[in-house]
Amino acid sequence: MGMGFGGFDTFGFGSFDTTFRLVYGIVTIGFIIVIGSFVIAALRRIMVWDENNHAPQTTISAVVISKRTDVSYYRNTNMGDGTRTHGYHMTSNTYHYVTFEFDNGERKEFFVKGSEYGLLKEGDTGILCFQGTRYLGFQRNQ
Repeated sequence: MGMGFGGFDTFGFGSFDTTFRLVYGIVTIGFIIVIGSFVIAALRRIMVWDENNHAPQTTISAVVISKRTDVSYYRNTNMGDGTRTHGYHMTSNTYHYVTFEFDNGERKEFFVKGSEYGLLKEGDTGILCFQGTRYLGFQRNQ
């Protein structure tokens, strides 16, 4: 039933099955890529965390060379809270970085908390303490 002349599918259901399998395969591959990306990112973070934990704590004379921020914006859809039915709101994250230069000319940039960032200014000299890529603190010279 449904077969036309010469065994051809007159209703096109055979092509639907092929299309469904193709779309299913593409969606599956996309899902694997997305999940794989999350797993790889998590593994990288764990590796950096582990490397930092095994690195020696270093205390060295340093100068604050530069400061910078990186702001990421996110648009969140408002699904309605009783007062508004449509729209969106923006949220942001600000990341603070400070670059230090050592007596030997080597420079390193560290992610720091906003409270630390606000206390440091370019040209400050003092003692920097870090472990791997992890900033531990900076004691400014008087």
